[in-house]
Amino acid sequence: MTPTAQDSAVSTLLSPQRDSTWDILSRDILSWDRMSRFLPWLPVIAGLAALYLPTLQHLFGSIWLDDEQMHGPIVLAVSLWLFYRSWSAMESAAQGQPTSAWGWPLVLIALFMYALGRSQDILFFEVGSVIWLLAGLILLLRGWRALKAQWFALFFMLFMVPLPSQIVDLLTMPMKMAVSHVAEHVLYAVGYPIGRNGVVMQIGQYMLLVADACAGLHTLLTLEALGLLYLKLVRRDSAFRNITMAILIVPIAFTANVIRVMALSLITYHFGNEAGQGFLHDFSGMVLFLSALLLIISFDAILQTWERWRKRSAVPATA
Repeated sequence: MTPTAQDSAVSTLLSPQRDSTWDILSRDILSWDRMSRFLPWLPVIAGLAALYLPTLQHLFGSIWLDDEQMHGPIVLAVSLWLFYRSWSAMESAAQGQPTSAWGWPLVLIALFMYALGRSQDILFFEVGSVIWLLAGLILLLRGWRALKAQWFALFFMLFMVPLPSQIVDLLTMPMKMAVSHVAEHVLYAVGYPIGRNGVVMQIGQYMLLVADACAGLHTLLTLEALGLLYLKLVRRDSAFRNITMAILIVPIAFTANVIRVMALSLITYHFGNEAGQGFLHDFSGMVLFLSALLLIISFDAILQTWERWRKRSAVPATA
């Protein structure tokens, strides 16, 4: 029996449609075109891996396990995502543009910092060298306009560089004193039995030490990174709003730290010391970042509303 035209149509509908040879070749060409963009960077990636994989292994096994430095892996991941996000813009900006020999001094500075930091166990130099090295390599391979396209990703990486302990200790104590002072006065004003001696707070029968992780320099830097990332992703056109928000990030981060210390004090007062030092202590860290993010969004909305009102007021009324 020979198949009828109706049978052929039914079999065509029931059988899975296969892509044509041209479709398959087109997809292969497009995927190869995407991959070919990264081919010149493969030796660079291999060299960076050889240099910094031991550094990352050390960081993940040491300071990035501490509460004060737990933002390090997050900043690294976000920085890599920012690099990938700006990759097409970097390649487009580099089209027809000359490379720059100014990248060599940056590369040499970076290698010197890495050698010094690695040999002397100075993480500030060892980790910080990657920023100089990436900037120098971009200049050597793509030029100044490409470096401009990746400037924020390089800048954001600064927040993962461990600062020298002397600087941290010098700046952290005044910050903890200020945060605990404000938290004490707010809670006292609403009727809680609270007192303070330095950075040690007593609420009821409980005593709390305001630690570095609660109100230290690293917390402030983490919140600064969060605010700057928000500004980068939102991309407001108004220079006034961007500058104002960048300035407001510092008091917002301070306020979020006060909120966290107050939350821990209230948890300890109402639920006991175990609750204050257990799961709810870790949960207060979430409260810190959520409160900071909500404050940033709120101030941004207020500035947006004010700018709209100002523009409407500036337009003369027509009859």
